[in-house]
Amino acid sequence: MPNQLSISIGQGSNKGRKAINQDFYGARIPKDPLLTSKGIAVGLADGISSSEVSQQASEVAVKSFLEDYYCTPDSWSVKTSVQRVLKAANSWLYLQTRNSPYRYSPDRGYVCTFTTLVLKSNTAHIFHVGDTRVYRLVDNCLEQLTEDHRLWVSQDKSYLRRALGMKDQLELDYRSFTLEVGDIFVLATDGIYEFADEKFIIEMINDHSGELDKAASLIIGEALKQGSTDNLTVQIVRVDELPRQSANEIYQQLTELPFPPALEPRMMFDGYQIIREVHASSRSHVFLAMDTETNTEVIIKTPSVDLRGDRAYLERFLMEEWVARRINNAHVLKPCLQTRKRNYLYVVTQFIDGQTLAQWMIDHPKSDLETVRGIVEQIAKGLRAFHRQEMLHQDLRPNNIMIDRAGTVKIIDFGATRVAGVMEIASPIKQHEILGTAPYTAPEYFLGEAGSTRSDLFSLGVIAYQMLSGRLPYGTQVARCTTRAAQRKLNYRSVVDDEREIPAWVDDAISKALNPNPLKRYEKLSEFIFDLRHPNKAFLNKARSPLMERNPLLFWKSVSFIFAVIIVILLVDRAALK
Repeated sequence: MPNQLSISIGQGSNKGRKAINQDFYGARIPKDPLLTSKGIAVGLADGISSSEVSQQASEVAVKSFLEDYYCTPDSWSVKTSVQRVLKAANSWLYLQTRNSPYRYSPDRGYVCTFTTLVLKSNTAHIFHVGDTRVYRLVDNCLEQLTEDHRLWVSQDKSYLRRALGMKDQLELDYRSFTLEVGDIFVLATDGIYEFADEKFIIEMINDHSGELDKAASLIIGEALKQGSTDNLTVQIVRVDELPRQSANEIYQQLTELPFPPALEPRMMFDGYQIIREVHASSRSHVFLAMDTETNTEVIIKTPSVDLRGDRAYLERFLMEEWVARRINNAHVLKPCLQTRKRNYLYVVTQFIDGQTLAQWMIDHPKSDLETVRGIVEQIAKGLRAFHRQEMLHQDLRPNNIMIDRAGTVKIIDFGATRVAGVMEIASPIKQHEILGTAPYTAPEYFLGEAGSTRSDLFSLGVIAYQMLSGRLPYGTQVARCTTRAAQRKLNYRSVVDDEREIPAWVDDAISKALNPNPLKRYEKLSEFIFDLRHPNKAFLNKARSPLMERNPLLFWKSVSFIFAVIIVILLVDRAALK
């Protein structure tokens, strides 16, 4: 199929002169949508000869990886997905050894090397532990892309420094680079690369480009002929087609739907009866409607007709529903299940009977600290659901937060959300503009940086500050600071005042969340939430002034007492000498 990643692959394995084959290999080339969202995975494991169960480790490692990798959320990046899966496999293998007769001899346990090549969109990702190798064929030379994790104690003797299942913590090598059509990769165990000549390997690949399985078989035969005493496994991967740099196919089908007509109250539309318009802006129109099948109230959001030619805008509009369907959290807006054919371009979500946080702050201009804590904690729970899926909301502000009649807080509007897994998919749609609302946007975005979870934390800090003080921490200055020097001059104004009882340690927590330097903010949302209820130890140590300043009289009395004790001791010693 055009505009898709396509490869040719040749593989082979042989036990060689050994009794059993401790190598294991595999590859998975899925169909769409997995081909687009997760890519193609190739895996190779090599058991260690000192273990009688290492072949089981190799088989489990490859099989579980090729199964579990495709079960990870498609919002996750390749790096996160592979690392999570391999760390789980490492823990399982390590536990098997600990629960076996080999617990005190790890080199006889469930241990193997592991290397995987993941091709997603226009990028190759390599993950590696052990001494299996990945090569890339460049200008008729094999370029080694992995490092052998071996410790050589002599010219003829070495030990494996790292492997899957060897330790409770996995140390994994990772690298990535851009693909080109015609790229050829070779994955091989030491039974191959220590005996088969590089020139021979290249000749076999070139001579049998249409039969890579045959090339693999001939390479194995040559290594055996040259005296290989180990198991032999080789995989040859050639990139035949790459996705064209065109609009993402994920959105192509939906964006071909026509724009909806102008919606009016009482109008029937795709099985919904329009009740009233809720909100309108230059970017979208929001309506309250009744689903005639379920008799439930829903929200319908339609795109702006004026932006129908803006591909980046349409991508963000459709991302809202895509994001919502992948997050299941009480504090995040839910999409409605689509049970019938959609004839127009629109999004349907649950109806929240309540008000925006912006309106709530108008109605409660002097809310107490405990109420603010409760709202901020609920927002944080919703944000953590985004972050666990490797998503950044990027537009957290009072108008994008709803509070229903039961007091439940929900995050809405995901049009600016950044999804790591989707960002890896080739697309020419570049979003250079800042998608958030300036007063709530983290300073690093104005420097052109990609942002992180700490950027969403900054936005939450602004909201907490505004709820307690009724103003913005830096006013409108953040958007004007487009250099680090200018951002360092931003002056934080304390929320502590005479009208409300706000502890200084709460103000300290908020000021840390609002630090212009993201590296000086909290690393995790949970740390910020904890410090809103508990004085931070660092603050207490900083706030506690010296005894001389707090109580000079007690300080000098203590000093006098200490001197008196010293004098008495000296006098006693002198008397004893006489």
